Amino acid sequence: MSDINDQEIMRRQRLIAYWLFVVIAMVFLMVILGGVTRLTHSGLSMVEWRPLTGWLPPFNDPEWMVVFERYQQSPEFMQINSGMDLEGFKSIFWLEFLHRLWGRIIGVAFALPFLFFLARGWVARGLSPKLGFMFVLGGLQGVMGWYMVKSGLVDRPDVSQYRLTAHFGLALVIIGYIEWVALGLLFSSRDDHSNNGLGLFATVLAAWAFITALSGGFVAGIDAGFAFNTFPLMDGDLIPPGLYETALSPFEDITTVQFNHRLLAEALIVLTTIFWFKARNVTLSARSHRAVNVFAGVVAVQATLGITTLLLVIPVPLAAAHQAGAVAVFMAALWTAHETTTAA
Repeated sequence: MSDINDQEIMRRQRLIAYWLFVVIAMVFLMVILGGVTRLTHSGLSMVEWRPLTGWLPPFNDPEWMVVFERYQQSPEFMQINSGMDLEGFKSIFWLEFLHRLWGRIIGVAFALPFLFFLARGWVARGLSPKLGFMFVLGGLQGVMGWYMVKSGLVDRPDVSQYRLTAHFGLALVIIGYIEWVALGLLFSSRDDHSNNGLGLFATVLAAWAFITALSGGFVAGIDAGFAFNTFPLMDGDLIPPGLYETALSPFEDITTVQFNHRLLAEALIVLTTIFWFKARNVTLSARSHRAVNVFAGVVAVQATLGITTLLLVIPVPLAAAHQAGAVAVFMAALWTAHETTTAA
């Protein structure tokens, strides 16, 4: 009887884990959509935040004119798009609207199954607060998104790079937390690497990938990718002049911000290569080997995307793919850390 009960518990855990991976995929798509919205300068087209009533777009010309007139009062319209007509406004409005709508859909896709699993008694006592925390994080992300947009609606028609990076960083935290919980539900058994340091190394790499992604947020926030479009040198210099001239240079100076992102990314490539060779000399399960190989492969693809995007001066499709790659690297690093960290 206990075997049947154990099997049923495992089945329920797998179903919850699969649901969480679907949520991760939806958040991943949200990040891509947000990147495209930023790259096409569509993010400031909606100057109001109506989290509960903003499900529907304008349906007729009078409704469109009301929304357009609100946009005409924004710094972006007055300083950059003063010649834009209604049709031009619609072209930037739809991306931002879809971005916000998709966020609401994610909330529903999380809340309804969560309530269903709770009602059926499928959520274990220790899992319930974790799922509740995920929902809170999702709500905070919506608030953070509006806080970011507001920074571009005051004087300067551009969002703060600090708020942009915080918004992106919180998305990574949400994805990472959900992934870790889902992996724990799906794979309760892991290899014992308590004496080889592989788990600690993988954890450091996951943290490094997170920091590297955040540095990319600052690159995006101040459009640093449109400068120094050469590689490996920065316009002929290995170490360009003017680095770290002020305390805020790592966050506000184009040269320093891009240099830091390059340095962090290059170090991640080197460290991942070392980790991959180290893992080859350790006895691992097939699943752990797969995680290590996927992580190394994703880092290689991301490095290629980053260099190509830089050399081609930030084309939108490649830039969006590079942002998605940053999320994929972080997720692969977390998976590897989960597989190579000794289970408690």
